[in-house]
Amino acid sequence: MAVARLAGMPDVTGGSAKSGVRAGGLAQVYRRFGEGDALKTSPLYARMAIALSESPEALRVIENAPSRRRHPTVVLAALHDLALSGQAPDLATAITAATAATATSTTTPTSAVTATSTSAVTATSTSTSTSTSTSTGSVGRDVGGLELVGAVGVGVVLRDGDLVLEVGGRRKVRGDEGGRHAVLYPAIAEVARRVGADSVGLIDVGRPAGLNLTVDRVGISYSNGQTLGDAGSAVQVSASVVGEGLVPLHAMPEVAARVVVDVDPVDVTEVDEARWLRACVPPDQVERLARLEAELALAEAAPPVLVQGGVVEVLPEAIASVPGDVLPVVITTWALSGLDLEGRLRFLQRLDEAATRRPVAWVSVEGVGVAPGMPTFGDRRASGHSIVGLGVFDHASLHATGVGRCWLRGEMLAWLADQ
Repeated sequence: MAVARLAGMPDVTGGSAKSGVRAGGLAQVYRRFGEGDALKTSPLYARMAIALSESPEALRVIENAPSRRRHPTVVLAALHDLALSGQAPDLATAITAATAATATSTTTPTSAVTATSTSAVTATSTSTSTSTSTSTGSVGRDVGGLELVGAVGVGVVLRDGDLVLEVGGRRKVRGDEGGRHAVLYPAIAEVARRVGADSVGLIDVGRPAGLNLTVDRVGISYSNGQTLGDAGSAVQVSASVVGEGLVPLHAMPEVAARVVVDVDPVDVTEVDEARWLRACVPPDQVERLARLEAELALAEAAPPVLVQGGVVEVLPEAIASVPGDVLPVVITTWALSGLDLEGRLRFLQRLDEAATRRPVAWVSVEGVGVAPGMPTFGDRRASGHSIVGLGVFDHASLHATGVGRCWLRGEMLAWLADQ
């Protein structure tokens, strides 16, 4: 995440020249975000960011946060959280109206976003309307209600600035927490088949919410007509298949244990934590929100064990929590790149040490060359795709095979292993 690194705390009430320089820098950060990154993915967040960039008063409030917590992604997630929690009902109403208007114009379903709004409706405060300037080219019109959302967002910052900064300072902004089911389902089923396991204990490394762990209860459809999983599940995902290889259609064995390993795991059964995950998704990304909502419902129905700490330190504990007659399957999906080479080798050593009394499996979906010991088909690093690999540790030996390539975080898959 890009972070605005600005000078120290401003004198909010003084409005000194030095404070003005800092505010100007922060305004540029918000405008660049609104005109660049956000515009590509969320017109609603783009408009809110630009509105904040045009309000010196709002920027002075935001400057009271530590430098790493001033970034638009943090403040916008905090505003979304307040809308979801009912603490900013005027913003919730504006968001719902704008998203519904946008969805209507693009024939996108709105049910997911409608569900995220609160029932409370209040009029936009006077301070909101007076504090917002109008950007060039938008005078006299409000496309899809986005100008109103920007105005209300500025008003919330001015009215409840301390609360906005408090919410934004509590937790990390979470990225795409959705499960990588289309890649993981066939890989987990295949490694269990190779070991001859009737049940598995899934250990999700580096994914705080552990939504990979619902993989056995989703439905998957591939572009070549193949299907896996539960066709009646509320979570339905799809992926494109590249090449001639067929995805193996082995059934998923019973999942007897679910474990999350992370330095800051998320308890999806805790209302505030689950709401923050929703808040980290822009409200106008309706399909992503709907899928997250469905995945959270699955996770809440079978919550995982949370093991907090660095993966190298606590992985043995996580593996030991899986019953002795169950195959532990450690899952890493783009998690090992956060470790240096020494850390990745120690991770491998921990897997090896845990396999002295029973086999331990590893399903790896990592960038080319990131997962130590995993074959890469001779591909070069930074090739734009990732390697799907299977490893089985058994009595101080590792049997590792590459089984496929994937792109776009698993939305495209080439299965290369023989069946």
